[in-house]
Amino acid sequence: MSDYKDKYEMVIGLEVHAQLKTNTKIFAREGCEFGRDPNTETSTVTLGMPGVLPVLNKECVNMAILTGLALHSEIPNRCKFDRKQYFYPDLPKGYQISQYDEPICQGGWIQISNKKIGITRAHLEEDAGKLVHAGAAGLYGSSYSLVDLNRAGTPLLEIVSEPDMRSSEEAREYVENLRSILRYIGVCDGNLEEGSMRADCNISIRPIGQKEFGTRAEIKNVNSFRSLVRAIEYEFVRQAEILEEGGKVVQETRLWDDNAGITSSMRGKEDAHDYRYFPEPDLMPLEISREWVEEIRAKMPELPNEKMERYMSKGLSEYDASVLVAQMDMAMYFDELLKQDVDAKTASNFLMGEVAAFLKEEKLTIAESKLTVENFAKLLGLLKKGTISNNIAKALIVDILNTGKDAQVLVEEKGLSVISDESSILPIIQKIVASNPEQVAAYKGGKDKLFGFFVGQAMKETKGRANPQMLNKLLKEELDK
Repeated sequence: MSDYKDKYEMVIGLEVHAQLKTNTKIFAREGCEFGRDPNTETSTVTLGMPGVLPVLNKECVNMAILTGLALHSEIPNRCKFDRKQYFYPDLPKGYQISQYDEPICQGGWIQISNKKIGITRAHLEEDAGKLVHAGAAGLYGSSYSLVDLNRAGTPLLEIVSEPDMRSSEEAREYVENLRSILRYIGVCDGNLEEGSMRADCNISIRPIGQKEFGTRAEIKNVNSFRSLVRAIEYEFVRQAEILEEGGKVVQETRLWDDNAGITSSMRGKEDAHDYRYFPEPDLMPLEISREWVEEIRAKMPELPNEKMERYMSKGLSEYDASVLVAQMDMAMYFDELLKQDVDAKTASNFLMGEVAAFLKEEKLTIAESKLTVENFAKLLGLLKKGTISNNIAKALIVDILNTGKDAQVLVEEKGLSVISDESSILPIIQKIVASNPEQVAAYKGGKDKLFGFFVGQAMKETKGRANPQMLNKLLKEELDK
């Protein structure tokens, strides 16, 4: 593969379909909750009954505008819906209501680590249902498929990028950043496993230095970050091998087989004219006033990049800030913790260390744990005041995660408060110095690193409760006599 990458360049554009988190479908009243029994979330509109008319869900429009603003897109004064003529076995009316030449969002960009990836457009449309391929032999020995129309009519926002990505890792980062934005503004849960966010990947290759794009293939419905990277890498090699053998890449739609690790041909790739778009006659064009746009802009929550900058301004490194922001529930918890006037760096260290390890082991989210914000802040307060040491705090936080007990109560029950008075620490130091004459002689002879040995012995004797600053001071004075 490295030989091919020395010779050919990838050109990647992505079409991400994000299901909007509305209570009802885009043109009908029934709900669109995932996991309901098959065909229980349907209506005459979803079933395409004669004479029924679609009614646009305003909340879908609000969410689309909010997304456009977050993606730095232009929200035009007018958009319209179109009929996309295509045979959908899982969309009963036989066409899809989508947007074509006048989408709700135009242009924009998403920042990844090394550059901006352009957004061509984002448009509203309805999702199709789901075919369940049973695979069992029927009466005549053939397999059969079942249709579940619960998903039909679920609102989708399709976000189309420019062909600006040049590697699978850039594509992965783009989708990760887009998913983070959609989740933070509350328009999509970004659950790839449930299909609420899916990516179609358009990839072509060209000799390095060539300006013209090659012939692209589209990989449909990739639903994990790992699969996205693997599918792109496989398709790059497949196309490179075709060109190396003197062949031509065919414009087509391909499917990714995650188990086999290959793409396979699904159908010839259609162009826009193949769909015979025309304005949807049952929906009037939508006029979007500037007042409407500004009203939604005023509700824009803090975006991931803004949250990262705020965390870094409080002393977190770029890496620590990015890890917290990438886990939305952890970031929301951290924000509540910061309201308790805790030290941001100390809090993040515990969250990314002991807390994250516990949650991973127990397969819990921070919200499902017994560690309340108030109790965590109390523990950090005890640490800041010097009542407990850092090591004791690390042990206590695991206790709290397991039991939910009050931090102050645990300190008192276990007798874990730090020993800070000289009269209690000095006799312990004197005993350790007297018991280790050889080490004392070596220390005084220039082996300064032995100081750590004496500290360790004192901490062992006090079960980690000695005040480190007091201990170091008294120990040095005793050894220097």
